[in-house]
Amino acid sequence: MQMKRQKAASLADLSILAGVSISTVSRSLADNPLVAKATRDRIKQLARDHDFQINVAARNFRLRRTGAIGVVLPLGHETEQHLTDPFFMSLIASLADALADRSHDLLLSRVIPSNDRWLQAFVDSGKVDGVIIVGQSNQIDAIEQVSATYDPLVVWGASVAGYNQMTVGSDNFEGGRLAARRLLSTGRKRLTFLGNPDVPEFEARFAGFNHAIAQENASPGFVLPTHVTPEASYAAIRDYMRDHPTPDGIFAASDVIALSALRAIADHGLRVPEDIAVIGYDDVFIASQTTPSLTTIRQDVALGARMMIDLLFQRIAGKKTASISLPPTLVLRASA
Repeated sequence: MQMKRQKAASLADLSILAGVSISTVSRSLADNPLVAKATRDRIKQLARDHDFQINVAARNFRLRRTGAIGVVLPLGHETEQHLTDPFFMSLIASLADALADRSHDLLLSRVIPSNDRWLQAFVDSGKVDGVIIVGQSNQIDAIEQVSATYDPLVVWGASVAGYNQMTVGSDNFEGGRLAARRLLSTGRKRLTFLGNPDVPEFEARFAGFNHAIAQENASPGFVLPTHVTPEASYAAIRDYMRDHPTPDGIFAASDVIALSALRAIADHGLRVPEDIAVIGYDDVFIASQTTPSLTTIRQDVALGARMMIDLLFQRIAGKKTASISLPPTLVLRASA
């Protein structure tokens, strides 16, 4: 006769079976990185073998945890930008996958700041166990103020001198340098940067772009501060090309802006790359599908998302962490 599988009724039962403390069992079932992975895996398997089901709601209430991580998109300088932006979609999807692997929910918030306390109010709401900020926009000071007292906060963005907020992002300066060097190496002489240099990530890309031009003793590049939304950037580029000398090389601060440039160039009866070479930034999923396909600077969004989640949970566990800069890659396609 087959014996019915024993059920562990409590954390205490599991701790006896595992030969560890109740607190170690609790931390292991919560996947707390303070417990060695081998121990966590052994205790989780033991719980499965004995049909133990932890009451997640009760545990979270006891630990004052919500089981959710806030992902916040501050749109201080781009109030018309939407979640359908290809870069947002790819990063948010990667964050959601990484959080699901840790049995946490994602609470998404698109914020158009009306004052400098929007982030503090979100943190004080008690809805989340930690916060990931996607892009600093023009809100870097508001983010810095909160990060000084709230540890579980990670920012996708630029590491800026004089600011201590923990960031993960590509080496934007190097990305801008790679783009300009590519344009110059193909004989382009009249280069233009498209994007708003007041945004920290774009500022670093613009600085790298200018640095490469100066190293080659080439003519200084021009800059067109433009929005990142498709219609606004298209209109700005179209008007710029009508009223200014035509560039022969364009570096756009994002792929969305670069795609708008392809459209504006075609409307002026010019060819890419024969008349104007174009390089974007991000390598969003549509970049390889355009005609011509878009040369771009790739930042590894999936890896960046995993790193942000890992750093955030280390911070939740009370560990000290440092910002991470990911190396960008030049992806050569038809447009340059």
